Amino acid sequence: MVTATPSPRPARAVLARPGLALVLATLASCVVGGESSPGAPRPNVVFILADDLGYGDVAALNPASRIPTPHLDRLAAEGMAFTDAHSPSGVCTPTRYALLTGRYAWRSRLKNGVLWVNSPPLIEPGRLTVADVLAGAGYRTACVGKWHLGLGYGRGEDGEIDHMLPLDDGPTTHGFDSYFGIPASLDMAPFFYVRDLAVVEPLTAENPGGRFPAYMRGGARSPGFSVVDCLDVLTAKAVEFIATAAGGDEPFLLYFPLTAPHKPVLPHPRFEDATDLGPYGDFIVQVDATVGRVLAALDDRGVAEDTLVVFSSDNGSFMHRRPADSGPDHADDPTRQAYRETTHTANFVFRGTKADVWEGGHHVPLLARWPAAVEAGSRSTQAVCLVDTLATLAALAGAEVPAGNGEDSFDLSPLLLGEADRVERAGVVNHSSSGIFALRDGPWKMVAGNGSGGREKPKGKPFARPYMLFDLASDLSETIDVAAAHPERMAAMEAELELLRSAGTSRPGRE
Repeated sequence: MVTATPSPRPARAVLARPGLALVLATLASCVVGGESSPGAPRPNVVFILADDLGYGDVAALNPASRIPTPHLDRLAAEGMAFTDAHSPSGVCTPTRYALLTGRYAWRSRLKNGVLWVNSPPLIEPGRLTVADVLAGAGYRTACVGKWHLGLGYGRGEDGEIDHMLPLDDGPTTHGFDSYFGIPASLDMAPFFYVRDLAVVEPLTAENPGGRFPAYMRGGARSPGFSVVDCLDVLTAKAVEFIATAAGGDEPFLLYFPLTAPHKPVLPHPRFEDATDLGPYGDFIVQVDATVGRVLAALDDRGVAEDTLVVFSSDNGSFMHRRPADSGPDHADDPTRQAYRETTHTANFVFRGTKADVWEGGHHVPLLARWPAAVEAGSRSTQAVCLVDTLATLAALAGAEVPAGNGEDSFDLSPLLLGEADRVERAGVVNHSSSGIFALRDGPWKMVAGNGSGGREKPKGKPFARPYMLFDLASDLSETIDVAAAHPERMAAMEAELELLRSAGTSRPGRE
């Protein structure tokens, strides 16, 4: 078992990147994000990103849910719930790239799918992340959890990856003072922990593969790595960072991307039978308890009042929804990756699942609590996106973002602080796992393809006709395509999407 012993705090590795010190020195020019009022308090920030958790998995957002989520419900009750929030993609790697860089991942080399454990780094050298920006503003920064943006592995004389050589790219070369976590999803081999720029243990053991619900690929593993204990190990690391950072003089940023409830659906034994909804329901309870441990750590250290806690998910749930009369489901048979709609709706009333361009793929929970500044029990109904994280946190930290970074990120702080009901924002662009685009314009959603682009059939193809249009104000489940009845709106939205794609930014003419 890997113990949760904190490593010494290194010098800011971000400044070692060629040219980045100069970039950080110019933070006062060409603002993309906003700026906080002079003398306004700057919050600590804890951003918890669940892996494959659906909007309907949070009891506070889904009154019909039978899964108890008291800690997530507490966040909603004590802060703001964004009820029309979206991950920029229906799968995880592109969402993580966009969240950290403020730039849609389809502008990068990754046009579809996700990275693997041994994939090269996706974040381009010199591109600023939210950690870079907050570090430049005096924040202490840490990442604990699933990275899934590629690591810079060394190679042996034979040209093959040698996991035990020092890494030359990872979270600590993108603004984080420290890192402890895993390289990619918990179903992807090989299995090992990374601390800063080094793999913790040699890969001398073997991990067996498994089928759903314990789905994972077989492969090499470090002997101290336990899949079922992984979330607990990471949580202990996150709590330790809070305990240390809370005693310092500088504000802190903790980015805590979880490994759950992504497959393998293996809740720790202490959570087994926590619900009557099978392993998936029990795993949601463990995710909620993990959030509870973080909140308790903030309370214990006396910093909860001055800390912005954000909780969201990288995409929708992978659990399918079936008709009420469709026979056994996951609650009856754990090997079934579906619930009857009368049992549990992991993706609420939304169509589709993870990977789809339908709402179920990317309409995610987004909760934000900052007792000192965010009104308890408040809600925002504006369509927003996790790509907005960079500009929003920069504004709250009183930092500025140089031009050429955060191209698709908009400052949501006026919503959080109750200063406005809406903010000026370009339409949210969503993207499926196979590359189908969708664009939001108020209640309207245009799909630039002829299918889900993910797992629901027909999958369709990007930019294949006919395109589709949905009025989400009256049809949140996307059951009626109204494109034929609104040709002018379709034409305008097609033109807007093309502009957003070709301009290289969501801010053409707005900077």
